[in-house]
Amino acid sequence: MKNSSKFIQFAIQQGVLQFGEFTLKSGRTSPYFFNAGLFNDGESLDQLSQFYAQAIVDSGIKFDMLFGPAYKGIPLVTAVSMTLAREHGRSYPYAFNRKEKKTYGDGGQIVGAPLAGRVLIIDDVITAGTAINEATAIISDVDSDARAVGVVIAFDRQEVGQEHSLSAVQQVEQDLKLTVVAVAQVNELVEYAESNHLYDEYLPALREYLDQYQV
Repeated sequence: MKNSSKFIQFAIQQGVLQFGEFTLKSGRTSPYFFNAGLFNDGESLDQLSQFYAQAIVDSGIKFDMLFGPAYKGIPLVTAVSMTLAREHGRSYPYAFNRKEKKTYGDGGQIVGAPLAGRVLIIDDVITAGTAINEATAIISDVDSDARAVGVVIAFDRQEVGQEHSLSAVQQVEQDLKLTVVAVAQVNELVEYAESNHLYDEYLPALREYLDQYQV
């Protein structure tokens, strides 16, 4: 089973991926919901980091360090950096940001390794691209050669936005010239659901929703 399929299976088992009827922030009624915040214990975070690490290795992206945007990116970048070192023999420096600059002690907004070189951003999802825009601004706003080269997320809904024909991921790729890697995408969720007859009752609504909103 490929990495994305294993991840989808894991996310469903953890209750992170659910089928049903969910009202999204956009106002759309979705037949499924992905909530990465439910990876909330040591074991699930460790397993999640293994999926991220494998996706990074498989992507072939060239980078020098990892960065996790506050707040959700902080535990993710920490866990992923440990897994890359432990499981893949690749030890990278990592950093994350504070929401507000510290005015005492060491000061500043960045915690961890100094931002330098090609920076790979680790986050949970891209909804509107706001967090990634802020992260790239932070990375470029340092007195060094640091630049963001890509983003790795857990799940890509592949949905068109409210006001344009691109998905949030495509918008980030176009506007910021970044490579976005997702551990899994919604089309792979459909493939998994089709191969597992436990989810047959949800497939018609899922296909109808994607016919309307998928890129």
